[in-house]
Amino acid sequence: MKAIVNRRYGTPDELRLDDIERPDVGESDTLVRVHVAAVNPLDWHMLTGTPHIMRLTTGVRRPKRIVRGVDMAGTVERVGASVTTFAPGDRVFAGARGAFAEYVVVPADAAVAIPDDVDFADAAAMPIAAVTALQGLRDHGGLTAGQSVLINGASGGVGTFAVQIAKALDAEVTAVCSAANVELVKSLGADHVVDYTSSNFTSTHRRYEVILDLVGNHPLAACRKILTQTGVYVVVSGPKTGKLLGPVKRTVAAKAKFALASQRAVAFTANLTAQDLQTLIDMMQSGILRSVIDRRYPIRDTSDAIRYIEQGHAHGKVLIDVFGSAE
Repeated sequence: MKAIVNRRYGTPDELRLDDIERPDVGESDTLVRVHVAAVNPLDWHMLTGTPHIMRLTTGVRRPKRIVRGVDMAGTVERVGASVTTFAPGDRVFAGARGAFAEYVVVPADAAVAIPDDVDFADAAAMPIAAVTALQGLRDHGGLTAGQSVLINGASGGVGTFAVQIAKALDAEVTAVCSAANVELVKSLGADHVVDYTSSNFTSTHRRYEVILDLVGNHPLAACRKILTQTGVYVVVSGPKTGKLLGPVKRTVAAKAKFALASQRAVAFTANLTAQDLQTLIDMMQSGILRSVIDRRYPIRDTSDAIRYIEQGHAHGKVLIDVFGSAE
C-alpha cells in the first residue's frame, strides 16, 4: 500500500510517498481504508523529532514509527475474528497512528461510526482537535453554563471547535484571533472577539472563569490577572522555540507560576476515547458543531500540508485526501 513515511527526523522534505506492507489485523481490530486524514501540529513534532525530550518515547536517533498521521475517516475493509460492532463497508472515524496511508489498523473499541449525513472530511477533521477542545473546556476547565471563557487561538484547528463547544455549554465566549478571522469566529458563536493585531487581551478589566490557551504567547502573570479568583488557566500549547522542551516549557512554567495561587493551571494531552468521539459526532449530526476546513491536499503533497501547518496561520483544519489520490 501507499503511505507517507519519514525514516529519519528532519524537515518536510524527509517525507516520502512509499510502498509499504499493509498492516496485519488483530483479533479485536478493524482494517480501515482511509478516505481522508487530518494534519495536526503533532505530525510536525513527530516529523522533526522536537522537542527532543519526546524522543525518549518516539525514538532517540530515528522514528520508531515511520508512517505519519493520527486522524482519519474511512471505510472498514476487514475486521478481526472477535469484532462484532463493525462490518466491511461501515464508515468510521478515529484517531489512529499511521493515518497518512491507504490502510490503517484501528482497534474496534476506538473507532466510531459516521452517520450517513456526515461526510468523511468533516469527521476526519475532529479527533485530536475537537477532543482537545472538549476535554480542555469541559473536563479540565470545568466550564459550566453562564461562565465566561477566553479562547486564545480561536481560529485554529482546536480553537474553531472550542468556540462552538463553549457555546454548547452555554458559556460567554471571548475569542482571540487575527482581523482576517473575526467574521469566522463570530459565525461559530463567539460573543466577543479580540483582534490580537490591534489589541492585547490581557490589558482589560474583564475577568474569566476559564482561559483556554492554545498559543501561549503572553506572560503567565498577565494571564493570571484576567482570571477570576478561582479561575482556571488551561494551557494546551506554547511556543515551539527551544529544541529540548519546546511547548512543554510553557506547561511546566504555568504549573510553577500558579502553584501557590487560588487560581489553577492545568496542562494536558487529549485522551482520544470512543465515548468523546461519539459525543462530538452526535453534536455534529445535530448541527451544534461543524468542522472548519482551510485546505485539502492530495496525499502526494503531504509535505506541503505540513509546511503550511508549520507557519501557524491555518484557520480551521488542513486535510489530506488519501483514497483515490494515492495511486
